Amino acid sequence: MPDILNALVLGIVEGLTEFIPVSSTAHLILMGKLLGFGSAGTFDILIQLGAILAVVIVYFERLLMIARQIGRNRRAQHFVVAVLLGFLPAAVIGALTHDFIKSVLFDAPTLICIVLILGGLLLIAVDRMVFNPVHHEAMDFSWPMAVKIGFFQCLALVPGVSRSGSTIVGALLLGADRRSAAEFSFFLAMPTMLGAFTLDLYKSRHELDFHQGSLIAIGFVAAFFSALIVVRGLLNFVSKHGYGVFGIWRILVGAGGLLVLTWPW
Repeated sequence: MPDILNALVLGIVEGLTEFIPVSSTAHLILMGKLLGFGSAGTFDILIQLGAILAVVIVYFERLLMIARQIGRNRRAQHFVVAVLLGFLPAAVIGALTHDFIKSVLFDAPTLICIVLILGGLLLIAVDRMVFNPVHHEAMDFSWPMAVKIGFFQCLALVPGVSRSGSTIVGALLLGADRRSAAEFSFFLAMPTMLGAFTLDLYKSRHELDFHQGSLIAIGFVAAFFSALIVVRGLLNFVSKHGYGVFGIWRILVGAGGLLVLTWPW
């Protein structure tokens, strides 16, 4: 398959999986290996910004309102600080472990498949728990709660864990309802993925050429449009159906990946 088509397919996969708890990174790594499209993680990380742009578009009015009120509205100020506090743990730990993650964990497909399966089982178990949520608005999450969700997000530094999955599960365990947990995960993704994009772009700046840049641009655009579809519909879906279906999907993908990796072709 030509590189351009590979980039298009992987961009669509990124957008469809970034904000659901199935681990977009795991899907990109496994699909990339299946297609023979090696990127050492750089392509996978850089096209994520396309998915983030989709969130910015969907929440543009909310973001604009927060920006306008940041100087005088305590609720807006509280929310911005909460998101930044939630971002800090992954920013620090991610920067310290960046090279190890890219050189070791991104090249461990068997581990990724196992993590997908274990995460799927955990997600199904959490979805079946009976919670009595006390937090219904993402903008009102307390600062300590935001920091704790941020540490849950650090689990996603291991490919296969899922950034959205870890933050959503963390928020649920801390008393959020399904909708506000997913919404806070959306907002937390903005600085987190922008930071990952900036760090990886800086570290890879001497390795990128015009051809690689073109493929990243294609993946970026594909991720943007496919993520738009997911972001617009996810909150209503999880409010009605929960997260169990995503746990089943993770198990199927992880088991299928292990089968492909171990099958004597």
